[in-house]
Amino acid sequence: MSDAAVDPRDELVEHLPALRAFAISLTRNGAAADDLVQDTVVKAWTNIEKFKVGTNLRAWLFTILRNTFYSNRRKMKREVADVDGVFTAGLAEKPAHDGRLQMADFRVAFAQLPDEQREALILVGASGFSYEEAADMCGVAVGTIKSRANRGRARLGELMHLEKGDRLEMTDGATMAIVAANGSTPI
Repeated sequence: MSDAAVDPRDELVEHLPALRAFAISLTRNGAAADDLVQDTVVKAWTNIEKFKVGTNLRAWLFTILRNTFYSNRRKMKREVADVDGVFTAGLAEKPAHDGRLQMADFRVAFAQLPDEQREALILVGASGFSYEEAADMCGVAVGTIKSRANRGRARLGELMHLEKGDRLEMTDGATMAIVAANGSTPI
């Protein structure tokens, strides 16, 4: 029988004891070693076309096992161990609908501003133009744009019933830029 007729998958079982011994030497834990061997066999099986028939199958399997072991260790360094769920139980996420509700409130309030204030806030806040650039576009003095933007921010705060220091928590960066005074904390 030629080497080309031999299917490497038929030989995988022969190497399981050696793979397990190697895995135990790396993990120092029988259950973890068994998981590592299983991952190795699955990877070898799904990538068997990459194995060159006639070369050393055991060495190929050991390489897969070793690489899998070190990849798993790198992943574990980035993960937080929380076996009993104490850390997870303390986590919370703000509901997504809160942002949508505040965005709807913002749109209503923004629509109530005079055109000049909306224009100034869109140019300076949402579009990122400087006061000077916005003033040139509108054909007014820089102080006029600053005044319109400041009055617009203050009026938005009133319409949305925000106190000084309150934060809008929306995911829309453009909206946040409109209500932020020169990149500082929102109204």
